[in-house]
Amino acid sequence: VQLQASGGGLVQAGDSLRLSCTVSGRALNRWIMAWFRQAPGKERELVSSIRWSPPTTYYADSVKGRFTISRDNAKNTVYLQMITTKPEDTAVYYCAAKVHGATSYDLFGQGTLVTVSS
Repeated sequence: VQLQASGGGLVQAGDSLRLSCTVSGRALNRWIMAWFRQAPGKERELVSSIRWSPPTTYYADSVKGRFTISRDNAKNTVYLQMITTKPEDTAVYYCAAKVHGATSYDLFGQGTLVTVSS
């Protein structure tokens, strides 16, 4: 199973950006999918996650109301729509996956860099 993240780049504060994560090797609906991020000098943190059944989402307090996670099972792709970006959103963003019932995420993609300039 491979996770391929894309969509990162340089944006100005307040701009929008959409990250994509394509999963290959297994059907997306078998996984709980998530986005993590790691800023320079900081630990990796969970930003958002999505479960297919039952349909539930999670957002870190720092991104609530600004980020939206979604998934397209037909395309085996998970998205992270980012709006009203802030300089503190600057980080390498990783998509991750875990099977239902697992306590931690054990599959990570290669990461995509998001830089938000002030």
